[in-house]
Amino acid sequence: MKLRSVIQSILLFVIGLAIAAGCTNPAVYITTTTDVAASGDATPNAASLGFSAWPGWLPWQVTQEQKLFEANKASVNLKWFDGYLESINALTTEQINANSQTLNDTISAVSGGADKVVVLVNDNSTGNDKVIVREGINTIADLKGKKVAAEEGAVDHFLLLLEMKKAGMKPEDIQFVPLETGQAAAAFVGGQVDAVAVFAPFTTQALKRPGSKELFSSKEFPGAIPDHLVVSRQFLEASPEKVQAMVDSWFATLDYMQKEPAKATEIMAKRAGVSVAEYEEYAKGTKIFTVEENLKAFQPGNNMTSLMYAAGEMTKFLEEVGLAKQKPDLTKLFDDRFVKAYAKKQ
Repeated sequence: MKLRSVIQSILLFVIGLAIAAGCTNPAVYITTTTDVAASGDATPNAASLGFSAWPGWLPWQVTQEQKLFEANKASVNLKWFDGYLESINALTTEQINANSQTLNDTISAVSGGADKVVVLVNDNSTGNDKVIVREGINTIADLKGKKVAAEEGAVDHFLLLLEMKKAGMKPEDIQFVPLETGQAAAAFVGGQVDAVAVFAPFTTQALKRPGSKELFSSKEFPGAIPDHLVVSRQFLEASPEKVQAMVDSWFATLDYMQKEPAKATEIMAKRAGVSVAEYEEYAKGTKIFTVEENLKAFQPGNNMTSLMYAAGEMTKFLEEVGLAKQKPDLTKLFDDRFVKAYAKKQ
C-alpha cells in the first residue's frame, strides 16, 4: 500500500493523498475456488482479476462465493496472490487482465513503461497501513540509525518515506531492510529489526511482539491512500464489456455486504486468515467508496479528493524519492466511463 509551498504542497497533499493500501498474505494461503491457478477451475476465455490481502480488496472473495460475477454476466477467473508485488508484476506482464492495487504503485509501474488504466476506486486507507516500532522508540526521529523493514517500493515503504520527509529526514537516515510484507512482519516479531511498515492483516501479526506499538498510520494522512481496480489498456480496448461487468459486480457486492454484513465479514475474515473479531477491527481503517464517491473522485480538482490532482502530486514525490524511474504520462491513467455507466443504470 503507497503530502503542500513546493515542499508543503507536495508534502501535505501527498501526505493527504499518496499512500494507497497495499496487500499480501504469504503467511496464510487458504485454497478456495478463488485460487483458480491452484484449483484448475479456470474458465476459458474469462477475464482474469488479481487481488491480495488488503481489507478493501477482500470483498472480491464475497463476489466470487456469492456468485455475483455470474449474476452480473461477468466471466471472471479470480486470482489470489500471496505477494502483492507479484500481482502488480502479473498485470504489468499481462499474465492477468486486471488487478486490485494502489494509486502510487500504479504510477510507479506506469513510470516504468506499463500501460494501465484506473477504472474504479475500491477504498481509501484510513489507518490500516502502519509503522510499528519496538519498545523505546517514541518518535520518527528515534528511527535514525535503526533497522526498518518494509516491502521495497510498495505502499508502506512509501508511507514510511512520507512521514520521514515530513520530519525532515532522508531515506539514508535509517537502515532500510527490504523484505516482502509478511516476511517483514515476521522479522519484526522475531526481533531482527527495530520497526516495520506493514498493512492489515500483517499489522496484527507485527503487534504481537511484546512492547511493540503503532508509531503512526495512514490515519494521519487522510485521503492519501486510494486503492483501485486497474486494468491493462489492451484488455480495456479489446473487451470494454468485460470491464463493465467487473465494475457492476463490485457495486453489487457492496450492496450484498450492506444486506448481509455478518456473512460477508465471515467470508473476508476467512480469506484473510484472521478471526471475525480481528477483521471487524480492519473495517475501521478502510473506507469503501460508494458510487457517488467514485464519481466525485474522478473529477478534476485542486485538492486530494481529485484523483487527477493527487496523481500529479504523487508523481512529484515519487520522482523525488526515487520510486519513479521517469515522469509517467498521466493523461490517460483514469477512465470513469464504467462507473458512470453503472450509476446511470441505477
